[in-house]
Amino acid sequence: MELRMIHNEVNPAAYEAMKSLESFVLQSSLDEAILDLIQLRVSQINGCSFHMNVNGKALYDKGDQFERILLLNVWRDVPNFSKKEKAALELAEHLTKVSELGVPEHVYKQVREHFNEQQYIDLVMAINVSNCWNRLAIATGMTPGCSLEK
Repeated sequence: MELRMIHNEVNPAAYEAMKSLESFVLQSSLDEAILDLIQLRVSQINGCSFHMNVNGKALYDKGDQFERILLLNVWRDVPNFSKKEKAALELAEHLTKVSELGVPEHVYKQVREHFNEQQYIDLVMAINVSNCWNRLAIATGMTPGCSLEK
């Protein structure tokens, strides 16, 4: 895929709105490691190569184990993730595929075992912002290593 446009130059107001939403999420009480896992998993589901690359590198650079990053796609089948991380990842998958999966009561209850009501909404917002960034990157043709100069 070829880069179609530089979205932040074409529409700076839209970019700033996205940055504001991201800032809200980053200032939440959620653990940064959980946010990073959510970002990578959502990008995997959406097939966003640009953000898979960025988020995978970020996790590794922050000291997450290479094995965990590599196995994130099969998080249900491996012991490398805590129950709290698994609950957040389950919600991320359901919200990313919301038209197919919805958010069943058992998923909500599982998440609430580890997160309070405010954190639940923070998780929803974190998952939403990841999905938004992915859709923006895919729609504008961003791929790993793409030059953000046209």
